[in-house]
Amino acid sequence: MAAKSNFGSMVIVLTLTCLICSALLAGVYALTAKPIADTNSRNLKASIAAVLPEGVEISDGMEIEVGGQKSVYYVASKDGETVAYAIQSTTTGFGGALTLMVGLQPDGVVYNTSVLSHSETPGLGAKCTTDKKFMDQWKGFDTSSKILSVKKDGGDVDAITASTITSRAYTLAVKNAAEALKTIGGQTND
Repeated sequence: MAAKSNFGSMVIVLTLTCLICSALLAGVYALTAKPIADTNSRNLKASIAAVLPEGVEISDGMEIEVGGQKSVYYVASKDGETVAYAIQSTTTGFGGALTLMVGLQPDGVVYNTSVLSHSETPGLGAKCTTDKKFMDQWKGFDTSSKILSVKKDGGDVDAITASTITSRAYTLAVKNAAEALKTIGGQTND
């Protein structure tokens, strides 16, 4: 004798299936949340260290608006004197959000930059993390005397070959951080 299929039993089976799947997802999240947070914290600390001089004390993160978005910055000091700032800056590249950590000296000269996250096209825009020539041009880049746009747009920044949109987004992130530095400078002089 064949079992009768009815709406009530289908709802019960579907509800149980959803509850079991939800419980499994919650369990996986609970198991992975701390390791993911720890990894993100290590990556952030490494990015901050990469854009600041060695042997400095780094403050806790402080909120600031960078390019119209809430962001965070860190102050690097040595012997009680501010020597640099690490400013997180996010713009939109070709594939989505492009987030940088920009190290700036108090006079606006870039110490270094580091990509925190991106969604750029592998082999093209993703070269913003591997193209040595592109990345090295930022070291010592004086944001007060050079034009912060790609050469194609009349600026002083060499773009990544075949990745002008990513290069523009990267440059805008640095420009936004340099603008935010002016605000920070005003805050620290009070």
